[in-house]
Amino acid sequence: MYIINKPLHQTLFALAVGTLTHTAFAMDEHMDHAAMQKPSMPTADHSMHVVQTEKVQTVPTEMNEHAEHAEHAEHAEHAEHAEHAEHAEHAEHAEHAEPMPQTMSATPHEHSIDHKHEHGGQIYQATEVDSRWLNNADGHGTFKTELESRIGTDENKLFIKLHADKAESQKADYAAQVMYSRMISDFWDAQAGVRYRFDDNKVTDQDQWDAAIGLHGLAPYFFETDAYLYVGQDKQVSFSLETNRDLLFTQKLILKPYMNLDVVLSDDSRYAQKTGLSSLWLGLETRYEINKKVMPFIDVAYGYDKGNKATAWQQGSNSEKDWWYGAGLRLKF
Repeated sequence: MYIINKPLHQTLFALAVGTLTHTAFAMDEHMDHAAMQKPSMPTADHSMHVVQTEKVQTVPTEMNEHAEHAEHAEHAEHAEHAEHAEHAEHAEHAEHAEPMPQTMSATPHEHSIDHKHEHGGQIYQATEVDSRWLNNADGHGTFKTELESRIGTDENKLFIKLHADKAESQKADYAAQVMYSRMISDFWDAQAGVRYRFDDNKVTDQDQWDAAIGLHGLAPYFFETDAYLYVGQDKQVSFSLETNRDLLFTQKLILKPYMNLDVVLSDDSRYAQKTGLSSLWLGLETRYEINKKVMPFIDVAYGYDKGNKATAWQQGSNSEKDWWYGAGLRLKF
């Protein structure tokens, strides 16, 4: 049994080894066959594609660079030609232009004078003379003359006013006023000065001096206005207002309504006036301007006078109301 079993054991071992060897050879053959059928990886083709892409990208870059250099060169050439042409044109103009005269620079004083002339610093003068003869309903007449002269600049002026009033069968009374005028706004001047009065109808105190302050200018709706406060001796305090406006029918025919009033605030003089509204004139003046220097006119006005107080030097008088009409002449120069 031992002899028979030993060869059998070896035979079985040899069969097992052979089977394993055959299986291994079969697997190797199958792997080789699969490897032959599977396509190879395109590594070489990919590298070639990268190289070709780099070449394609490199060629346009070089072409763009050459085009850019050419464009810059063309712009530089055009700019150079334009610059040469401009220099040549300037040189031609400079050659034909006349030499500018040499002037000395203005001093600060000259600049100040020019500035004043440009902004109302000129000195000017104007004078107006107004004379009229008026009659009332009773046939009594009175002659009035006024002169106003001004000289100065827009900001600083000197006003001189003269007034003469002579009623029929009476002596004349006069008034003179000198005022310094300073512009305080676009339409108004503040004024300060003195007034001198002379009345030949009085026995004493014929001369009177008053301090005066007031406003001169253009009120709303274009009413030219003068308003003054007077303070004198013997507690004489009074206020006066004059205002008027021009209404044009034509360039030469002009209607001027006007108002003049005096208010006595206090008066303890020998020839005292009654306090309150002392006098009032409301009138319509129609003038024809032959030119800007000669202007005749006719005048119709309503006049009111309150009268005088009764004192040791005069008798008291009652108030008077009258319509006045007349004609006159205005001169400007």
